[in-house]
Amino acid sequence: MEANTQLNERRLADAWAELHAHTINGNPLQADAYRMAFADPEFLFRRETRGIRFQLEMLKPDLGQAEAGIESTVVVFGSARFVDPETAQQRLAEAEASGDAARIALAKRDVRNARHYDLARQFSRLVAQYSNGKPEAERLYICTGGGPGIMEAANRGAHDVGAMNVGLNIALPHEQNGNPYITPSLSFKFHYFALRKMHFMMRAKALVAFPGGFGTLDELFEVLTLVQTGKAKPVPIVLFGTAFWKKLINFEALVEEGTISPQDLGLFLYTDDPQEAWDFIKGFYGL
Repeated sequence: MEANTQLNERRLADAWAELHAHTINGNPLQADAYRMAFADPEFLFRRETRGIRFQLEMLKPDLGQAEAGIESTVVVFGSARFVDPETAQQRLAEAEASGDAARIALAKRDVRNARHYDLARQFSRLVAQYSNGKPEAERLYICTGGGPGIMEAANRGAHDVGAMNVGLNIALPHEQNGNPYITPSLSFKFHYFALRKMHFMMRAKALVAFPGGFGTLDELFEVLTLVQTGKAKPVPIVLFGTAFWKKLINFEALVEEGTISPQDLGLFLYTDDPQEAWDFIKGFYGL
């Protein structure tokens, strides 16, 4: 049995070594009917094999997290465009030195929004500090979209106290890499938004949405819809940044128009305080 296993591993290694050699030598990889299917990119990227790619994107992060003992996460959403307070202050100083009024206005906005970065970092640190003192089966791990901004801040908060954390990144036209605070073995990259969002929900025990753009709104409303319709178990949902969310979305108007029920307003909590957000999550589960 051991000999067969070694033989199979050797065949896999040889197949991938062939592909690697093409890359190193700068040779274009031509279609080859004789190449094994699992090692044939031309085959795997066909429209007809999209279902296989779905399965692989489902399986790889699931196995990776399971092997690390990660069963429960707190997912943090938010803008990729917010920077940390130090960077924001540096940009403002540079803008003021330039004398460019438009640049100064944008830099002041960066400083204003940098507080969200700091608060996301504080919140994640609270979650990680709690979990570090618990048995592995009771720990909650921070999970983000793996990019910069609020995602970086949340991963960074967990990293600050030595806690493992997860990043579920997405391949975009403007290429981005996983932020440096994600646990390297738990930094995953997706092609399909749908599979990425499914992974957010698979282990989520809570979701915290900081101010963000289209991506944050997409993720937030998917979660709200799944919980509202019973497709997902109820979880605490936090809208962090009360003024932002109330300015952006008039949920009460949806109730007035009869498009949602009054009780749907109880699906989430507004807050501006990391401790309140964490206490809400703890209270939901009686931690």
